Amino acid sequence: MNETAIPKLKLTEKLGFGAFSLGSNIVYQFKSLYYLFFLTNVLMIDVAVAGAILALGTVWDAINDPLVGYYAVNHRFRNKESVRPFALWYAVPWAVTTVLLFTNFNLGLKATVVVAALAYFLFELFNTAVGIPYNSMGCLATNLDADRRSINVMRNLGGCVGMGIGAVACLPLLRLFGALNEEGNLYDTAISSRGFFYVSLIMGALCIFGCFVHYFTTKERVKPQQEEERISILKTFKSLYSYRPFLMNTLYIICYGIILLLVMTCLVYYSTYILGSSAAATPIMAAYLVASVASSFLLSPIDKKLGRKKTMLLGGVFFVLGKIWFILNPYSIIGIYISAITTGIAVTITFVMFNTNRNNLSDLVEWRSGRRLDGMIGTADNLASKLGEAGAAWLIGVGLKRFGFDANLAAQPESALRCINFLLGWAPAIVGVLLMVVVYFLNIDEEAALMHKAKAEAN
Repeated sequence: MNETAIPKLKLTEKLGFGAFSLGSNIVYQFKSLYYLFFLTNVLMIDVAVAGAILALGTVWDAINDPLVGYYAVNHRFRNKESVRPFALWYAVPWAVTTVLLFTNFNLGLKATVVVAALAYFLFELFNTAVGIPYNSMGCLATNLDADRRSINVMRNLGGCVGMGIGAVACLPLLRLFGALNEEGNLYDTAISSRGFFYVSLIMGALCIFGCFVHYFTTKERVKPQQEEERISILKTFKSLYSYRPFLMNTLYIICYGIILLLVMTCLVYYSTYILGSSAAATPIMAAYLVASVASSFLLSPIDKKLGRKKTMLLGGVFFVLGKIWFILNPYSIIGIYISAITTGIAVTITFVMFNTNRNNLSDLVEWRSGRRLDGMIGTADNLASKLGEAGAAWLIGVGLKRFGFDANLAAQPESALRCINFLLGWAPAIVGVLLMVVVYFLNIDEEAALMHKAKAEAN
């Protein structure tokens, strides 16, 4: 890394990071809560087929990640920047594909499945085109670790506010435009289809808003130590995955992604078929987000007090212990709210920590290999994590199908309800235990100390 001093970042720039996270997380919340539901209950696609669309789309997302990351590593825009302009160039295509996700073209069943899969594939491509470069900007905007942590806290705050808006506003918007009735249930297919389409237009506008604000308020400042030559994708992956801290942080991110996908995707099903209305998801998500926002303000002092590894372990503890009441009594309202609150705290801790780890890994990889690989840092670990999420999406679809879920039924069989409860309780708790095991072997602080010592001795 270039050791030239970089001035402390202004609040405006940090807010620019938060703005992208705000817009993208409103969209993410809408997609997570309602996309599988839209496929099965509006387009009337079989739940196993719908789960396969999500799984295959996530695999495609994992495949296109290296393509975007490799392009970013070996490309410079006219302004000499490598990643920030992605937000400008791909904002509109990302918005368009967001709308396509929730568009009913009124085709036959087979054609509907093909078009839905194609729309999801395009969405994931452009979501990657703006997301991977955005993840790299945290380490390119500054080389100050305190500012990097502040950026990630602001990203998390923007994300929490975005998810909060999504949780609170999506249901009223769907009601306003006629997708759902006052009880939070569907009208007939034609009316509900139009409602989802109109709300998706708002989501597309938020995609553009987040990208443009981020682009016009931020700047790349950290430059590579030396002139960079093109590097092959095989050599890039070898450099990264042979480095143990990177590998362990990747496993850490995989656990986080699987837990988040399980909780967000299954909550609407739990609310609809166990609590009696999809509207019940709104106050549960509100509790999750209040806990997440509140913990964001406490994270920096906790991190300074405990150190990075203990803070990461604390996140794992919240993932696991918060599920105990729900596991013991999945029909308990108190249990589901405790689960939501503790998950909100755990998600905040994990999100800020793995992104701060990513920023440090950019410096560590350059120190070890002599090549700065910012674009590929997020790409390579996303490749693995999205494969994990694809497996989780497949598990949800196949599991629900195997245990008798049928979207045509107003009341689901007891076996399907048990499956939903397992996916919201036992499954994320088990993955939370695995997350803590990974953290035990993750030693980025020690590596960073070695790097700073070596650079100090060299100087």
